[in-house]
Amino acid sequence: MKVVATTRPAQGTSASRRLRHDGKVPGILYGGKTPPVQLEIEHNPLFHALRVEAFHASILDMEIDGASQRVLLRDVQWHPYKQQVLHIDFQRVEADTVIHMKVPLHFVNADIAPIVKKQAAVLSHVTNEVDIACLPIHLPEFIEVDLSTLDSTATLHVKDLKFPEGVKPVLRRNENPSVLTVTIPPPVEEIVVAAAAAPAKGKGKGKK
Repeated sequence: MKVVATTRPAQGTSASRRLRHDGKVPGILYGGKTPPVQLEIEHNPLFHALRVEAFHASILDMEIDGASQRVLLRDVQWHPYKQQVLHIDFQRVEADTVIHMKVPLHFVNADIAPIVKKQAAVLSHVTNEVDIACLPIHLPEFIEVDLSTLDSTATLHVKDLKFPEGVKPVLRRNENPSVLTVTIPPPVEEIVVAAAAAPAKGKGKGKK
């Protein structure tokens, strides 16, 4: 995906306000051995790009004053109630430097999971993204979580996922957060019995 930007000499709150008034977004590009560069980007193309999932977890081609660089999206500031991007941060990508990124999880084949088909289990997503580390060449747009063989009520954790070659989850020591939980609903018979055993609402209250 491509981002077209130009350098902006004017900085400060007033300059940023004028940019937004003209339909542009102030931003910054940093990282590597090159000093940070202040940017301005057309708002509407950027706004639509930000609605694409891959834009948030892919290496982007940024054209700055005609020169091309490879970058990652690092931060976006939104207006509190308008659909407006206020500021955006990008980081330069170097081929030999490991990057840390949060990438989305794509849960697939839940409808054919044995535990769903046999016991009508309810699968609940605890998180929809995972923090990974890898070289830029190995960066995936997403991590696929195949649930087609899920046949246990055990919680699915990060270390249970299959990561592509060269990609590792970023975890603290002994950390293994859950990404999905499995709940088996009680049999219909138990629900009927429980409902029958519950006292009727208002029962036992006589009239004065």
